[in-house]
Amino acid sequence: MNAFFRPAAVLLAALSAALPLAAQPEAAPAERQLPPEPNVQHVVVQDEGVRVEELRVRGQTQRIHVQPRKGAAYEVIPESGGRDPSAGPSSSRGAVGQRVWNVFNF
Repeated sequence: MNAFFRPAAVLLAALSAALPLAAQPEAAPAERQLPPEPNVQHVVVQDEGVRVEELRVRGQTQRIHVQPRKGAAYEVIPESGGRDPSAGPSSSRGAVGQRVWNVFNF
């Protein structure tokens, strides 16, 4: 009868030793790295006759707003880095560098 309990005791001892290892939580996968926030710059240049506000995201100009002392404010359309820089009737650069007035602001 002693021979019957010996393998059971060894098995029980092995299981009790392995139980704390099985109870430990799995190592959490490395947290997913989020991309850093974009570098946003708001540049304002003002003199006696005009105020120019420029918005840059990641170093690329997104918006240029011009407010003259006398007259209506307007925007200048900046060139997008993803567009074809060639000029022509079929190109997407048709309005780059042109002034645009907002007629209705809601």
